[in-house]
Amino acid sequence: CGEWRGCEGDQRVVAETSRECVVATPGPAVVGEVGRSDGLRHLARRTISTASRRQFENKVPEKQKLFQEDNGIPVHLKGGIADALLYRATMILTVGGTAYAIYQLAVASFPKKQD
Repeated sequence: CGEWRGCEGDQRVVAETSRECVVATPGPAVVGEVGRSDGLRHLARRTISTASRRQFENKVPEKQKLFQEDNGIPVHLKGGIADALLYRATMILTVGGTAYAIYQLAVASFPKKQD
C-alpha cells in the first residue's frame, strides 16, 4: 500500500483489502475536484450487493392461490379491474387498428381517377 504501480499509467494505491484495491492518479488537486474525488473514492470502495435494503413481505403464495383457483375466470382476467381494463383497451386498439388497416388497403386499391 502506498507504492507506485505502472499498470495503467502512474497510479498510487490508496487502500488495499483482500478483495479490492482503490487507486488514485497522482497530480495536483484542484479545489473544485476535491469533493468529486472523495465521491469517486467512496464509490470505488462500495461493495456490490444483491441483497435488498428493505425486506418485503412474500406475497407469492397469495398470488398462487388467486391464480390457481378454479372459478371459471380466465387467467388473464384474474388480476381484477386493472386486468379487465387492460384487456378491453387491447381489444379496442386491436379491432380498431385492423379496421383502419383494411380501410387503408381499400383506399389504396382503388386509385383516384385522373381528370
